[in-house]
Amino acid sequence: MTLKYAVRGYNKCQCETQELLDAVRNLPHVHQADFNAVSGLLCVAFKGDQLNVDDLKKSIIDAVKHIDNDLSLIEKTLQSGKKVFLVQYILFFSGVLSLLIAFVLRLPFWLEFSFYLISYLLIGGKVLIKAVINISKGRVFNEYFLMSIATAGAFLIREFPEAVAVMLFYRVGEFLQEGAINRSKRSIAALMDLRPDHANLEINGVIKRVLPQDVHIGDIILIKPGEKVPLDGFVIEGKASLDVSSLTGETMPVLAEAGREVFSGSVNTNGLIKIRVAKEYRDSAVSRILDLVQNASEKKARTENFMTRFAKYYTPAVVLSALLLAVLPPLFFTGEDFLIWLYRGLVLLVISCPCALVISIPLGFFGGIGGASRKGILIKGSNYLEALSRVDTVVFDKTGTLTKGIFEVKKIMPVRGMTKERLLELSAYAESRSNHPVSKAVVKAFGKPISDAAVTGYEEIAGQGINAIVSGNRINIGNERFMQNKKVRIDPQNITGTVLYVAIDGGYAGCIALSDTINKGSISAIQELKKYGVRRIVMLTGDKKENAESIGKELKLNEVYAELLPEQKVDILDKLELQKGKRRGSLIFVGDGINDAPALARADVGVAMGAIGSDAAIEAADVVLMTDEPLKLVSAIRIAKRTHAVVWQNIIFALLVKGVVMLLGAAGHATLWAAVFADVGVALLAVFNALRAYSMRDA
Repeated sequence: MTLKYAVRGYNKCQCETQELLDAVRNLPHVHQADFNAVSGLLCVAFKGDQLNVDDLKKSIIDAVKHIDNDLSLIEKTLQSGKKVFLVQYILFFSGVLSLLIAFVLRLPFWLEFSFYLISYLLIGGKVLIKAVINISKGRVFNEYFLMSIATAGAFLIREFPEAVAVMLFYRVGEFLQEGAINRSKRSIAALMDLRPDHANLEINGVIKRVLPQDVHIGDIILIKPGEKVPLDGFVIEGKASLDVSSLTGETMPVLAEAGREVFSGSVNTNGLIKIRVAKEYRDSAVSRILDLVQNASEKKARTENFMTRFAKYYTPAVVLSALLLAVLPPLFFTGEDFLIWLYRGLVLLVISCPCALVISIPLGFFGGIGGASRKGILIKGSNYLEALSRVDTVVFDKTGTLTKGIFEVKKIMPVRGMTKERLLELSAYAESRSNHPVSKAVVKAFGKPISDAAVTGYEEIAGQGINAIVSGNRINIGNERFMQNKKVRIDPQNITGTVLYVAIDGGYAGCIALSDTINKGSISAIQELKKYGVRRIVMLTGDKKENAESIGKELKLNEVYAELLPEQKVDILDKLELQKGKRRGSLIFVGDGINDAPALARADVGVAMGAIGSDAAIEAADVVLMTDEPLKLVSAIRIAKRTHAVVWQNIIFALLVKGVVMLLGAAGHATLWAAVFADVGVALLAVFNALRAYSMRDA
């Protein structure tokens, strides 16, 4: 059981994040707890039998309240939220006015001090209160404590303007940071426009407007021009063009007509269509997509996890360094002024909070995932986004991935005494229960209605063939290996394409030749992958060796493995993983998400292609390409590399600036003003840089 909460009043300091997680993880029955610092979403998973949900909820709320009374797991109304912000702004601007009076006018000392103190309390009162509350609960090393002790110290040494300015710029930075993060949230939330708000349900010829959640499988709904398709289903009446760009990233409209499957989130641009609902709302395409995007940040990248551990030790170390810097020189060196060294220690305190890293890193990954989703690429976690950025080996399945997977019957070759029509008819009946592209091609070539009652004793052997009883005839249909296992003597065909051999009642009856074509964009995708530093590109297929090698040669692949069963594909992946040796690059497997589920799960990153309507793809893959274009994989890698670059730009920039200002501060060449820039300014710049990950343009 998992409970999810939006945390309100959250301070985006790593110290508070870690405390919140520690408090929740220590609760009874908690199996796992994750907190998204960008969206403020807390997810708590419990394990055990007979759990009381109300007690669990209360324990979470109490734990969060213990961290900070301002934190809330209860949704606030828009009105109350506006009132809170209005009070904050009034206090803030009153403080700014008081600061200007003290700074501009020449006033007696005590009057000047009073205006500075009033300004300090109005602007930084919230920070001071939070610091006191946290200290009373034994939590010291957070940004509230650091800002409070640094500014209070500045007051003690009569650096009034700098003390107030530090608090002022800290609060301004906080407001701007919040605005930047909310901008990112709104960008991701724009995806929620996919979510339809109503459905036109037909009941006994009458149209009733209802919530999509109230529509069930088998119901008939009407989609008017300009409306979103609320649920997945099949068109039973009418014709219209659907805009599917929100789902696939493709601008080309799709024609929806009788018998065509349509997906929720599509927009009807013209025409009137009726749909028979095929899936409940929670299982529809739009719900799965939104859940993936919203929950992607729960799976953190190695860089995020490293920075979490780094921040845990970094802040206390800097605080200790500041204390030693302020105390030791005056104690051990004669003639040193204690106030000078205290000021230098205060500079280090202001610099020390690692907010620039803690906020901008997850925000960068969050933006990359959101940007990819706009292009029809769903990435289930920042760990997979990071893995995509350092890809070493890409392994493709053939059918439906590098090739279109749309087979056509090219030739029917019966033995003497068997007609083409009879061979195709029995083959189509035997193949009628399979979803394999080859089976569908045979049924399509037959082109007549098939009675399901005529087929009994059906058995499908993955990667080989089908056994079935058709109107009393024992049919075996499959590849050459399948026939060898059945001990059926066949006439092997040395032709390009896929060949199905057919046996009737144990005797060879002939074969059917089918062909598949290379997917649009496969050649370009292979070329682009090599440009992006992919060292090894491999193709796996259950097809015969001659066909596989022909396609591999045309695509200029490094290696081709043919005539594989599904479980053998996993063995090949194990072999390729071992051959990587000490290379740190990722192994990616790209398949159709249905027959390739074991291989998708085995790879470092499993990528499912053309999976807009595939439940298996959504479940098995780590990355889902919503169309069948191989070039989408190139786009995913390009976005991942750019996001990774943005994240490391922030890390290097923040550490470099903070390091330089720390050294300058220790040497007496940096003031509190420089320290404010090194903390708040760098955090702000890092956040704005992280937002680029969402807005990056990509083909």
